[in-house]
Amino acid sequence: MDDHKDTTENSPGGEDQQDTSSHQHEHGEHDEAVAESDEQRVEQELLEDEAHPATAEGEALHEHHDHAGHEGEGDDHGTHEGHGEGHGGMHEGHEQMFRRRFFVSTLLSIPVLLYSEMLQEWLGFSVPTFPGSEWINPVFAVIVFAYGGIPFLQMAVPELKDRAPGMMTLISMAISVAFVYSLASVVFPTQSAFFWELVTLIDIMLLGHWIEMRSVRRASSAVDELAKLMPDTAERLTDDGETEEVPVSELSEGDLVLVRPGASVPADGVVEEGDSDVNESMITGESKPVSKEPGDEVIGGTINGDGSLRVRVGATGEETTLAGIMRLVEEAQQSKSKTQVLADRAAGWLFYVALGAAVVTAIAWTVAVSFDATVIERVVTVLVIACPHALGLAIPLVVAINTSLAARNGMLVRDRIAMEDARKLDAIIFDKTGTLTEGEHGVVDMATVEGVDEDDALALAAAVESDSEHMIARAIREAADERDLSAPDASSFEAIKGRGVRANVDGNEVYVGGPNLLSQLDSEVPGHLQRFADDAGENAQTVVYLVRDGELIAAFAMADVIREESFRVVDALHDLGIEVAMLTGDSQDVADAVADELGIDTVFAEVLPEDKDEKVQELQDQGKLVGMVGDGVNDAPALTRADVGIAIGSGTDVAVQSADVILVQNNPMDVVRLVKLSKASYRKMQENIVWAAGYNVFAIPLAAGVLAPIGILLSPAVGALLMSLSTVIVAINAQLLRRVDLSIPELPSGTPATDAQPAD
Repeated sequence: MDDHKDTTENSPGGEDQQDTSSHQHEHGEHDEAVAESDEQRVEQELLEDEAHPATAEGEALHEHHDHAGHEGEGDDHGTHEGHGEGHGGMHEGHEQMFRRRFFVSTLLSIPVLLYSEMLQEWLGFSVPTFPGSEWINPVFAVIVFAYGGIPFLQMAVPELKDRAPGMMTLISMAISVAFVYSLASVVFPTQSAFFWELVTLIDIMLLGHWIEMRSVRRASSAVDELAKLMPDTAERLTDDGETEEVPVSELSEGDLVLVRPGASVPADGVVEEGDSDVNESMITGESKPVSKEPGDEVIGGTINGDGSLRVRVGATGEETTLAGIMRLVEEAQQSKSKTQVLADRAAGWLFYVALGAAVVTAIAWTVAVSFDATVIERVVTVLVIACPHALGLAIPLVVAINTSLAARNGMLVRDRIAMEDARKLDAIIFDKTGTLTEGEHGVVDMATVEGVDEDDALALAAAVESDSEHMIARAIREAADERDLSAPDASSFEAIKGRGVRANVDGNEVYVGGPNLLSQLDSEVPGHLQRFADDAGENAQTVVYLVRDGELIAAFAMADVIREESFRVVDALHDLGIEVAMLTGDSQDVADAVADELGIDTVFAEVLPEDKDEKVQELQDQGKLVGMVGDGVNDAPALTRADVGIAIGSGTDVAVQSADVILVQNNPMDVVRLVKLSKASYRKMQENIVWAAGYNVFAIPLAAGVLAPIGILLSPAVGALLMSLSTVIVAINAQLLRRVDLSIPELPSGTPATDAQPAD
């Protein structure tokens, strides 16, 4: 199993597989992770510096470098504020920091631009001079460099410290070269000043980072929006029946809270009193309100309808479903896909390409012209225009939007690589019962051997199934109840995995189970019961047998209705070129009947739970990339074995360790949406990578001056503008992913589609 996971570079769930997968990338990503962490630390220090300028230098700011909200989790997470501050809050803080520095630096740059002799000559204007006016440019340029340029210099330090030079190093080199050369022009007046280029370069770089932080914050808004779902306060009922308003963080398990009409449910719990419809769309993606009555579970953060509910608190803080979903979303946004790892490496290589191009440019222009301001201008332009800004954002922005869109539609991503692999699945295996079918069996027919009354047989079967919670057991008990039959007492109940159940009833050893049970007991099937079973199989019905003291005495036909959505799912997956397989423990006849009706390509019938993963391996041995759709409990080995394990119908259980993706609703159409979203996301990743890489292929030679013979030379400011523009284009293209159509085409029969939730 582990070997297979290694070859597919997937880590679907289970701790062993996750460990194996994580070690695959450990050495390749360690330096990048450290550099990224250090850069975040420096950014946080800058935020602290702006918030507390008077004390920043005297305090150990590194103590506060953790993402906002992660310290003191016990308090913040009671209302989920910690998560919101941890990501969106940090990005918003960076956005405001760059915004503030941009406006201040731009304001300080105006005198430099006005007193630039080159600009006065180009634009044909003049300004008054006065004693000391010659110092306006250097003084204001130094201030702009110290205030606007310092973030880039500080964030370049961890890159150099970790021997992973990148974007910040290139920017720092560019503005430092321009700054040092400009100061030299003050000492040696024969050289041309470079001040206006320096300040405009810094201004544009700040503007680009402001736009970048704004785009990242918007793309990463999923966690913020989830955090806002939880109310700040709750109405707790006291022992005397009165209500008291308390912070949600003070709620404890067992408290009774009042949820008024239109209010948010403050914690996970169980309805004790009242009836209402609850809007769970923000959790499940299903827009239709869910009816709630006493005994039903409710999820914290969902919206109550017109009724009033009294809810017994079952989970608070980090234990709630909402907190679990937020953790999954955060982890998915932070994890790196294979494409992102490649992009990060390319961005690292780009530094050396840019540095080499800058050196070659300096030598070439010095030889061709001489060492003057033109050479410095070319070098600075090359360093600026080659910044791997767009390349660094190409994938993370798509990942953030992809994760947000998935969460809004009830798809929770545990494994980013598996999510990316979903686009190229060759085959998807569905567990039949409860996924392609309704999963609710009913006894529709029965047959007995001569001398055995139907009511007696049904009552005997109900007695054996009295302690079982299996759907077939419930169906038999319900059938007995409908006939007002009284089941005799049973003892020594035993579940036989994958075969059935046994118990002692009135001194007899009685079994109830399917075909596998008969094989184990080596029971002979009478002719008329065999014909009954054959007819039932042709009608897609499951047959359950009743064996008393080794003798087969009755057979029950169970019907499991095929879900309407299943027809559209199979049709949609075929349109995507994906083979559809079905796996079931039912008989071959039942499986074939369902498969024929749905148009399923491959059928695995009479499969024991412990053998399901072998069927996944069987398709993988044919060279196919395989997805497995199951309930996340009985199918855990198969989900782990699959290249993409999809737990469907897990509801609010976000702790399904064996799955790569958790589908909150028990709706097979979400599997199609998952594949479509994976394909659309990967397409956006490719488009962004092609644009970001292609931009540098053309931009670096242009910055170096290859078009100088025809009079085209880019200034550093124009280079910075082009670099920022490339970043904006990548960000806009990533945002277009929000428009992806996740709806499923209707069949000719006109079955209405279940609409996916939009991104906004």
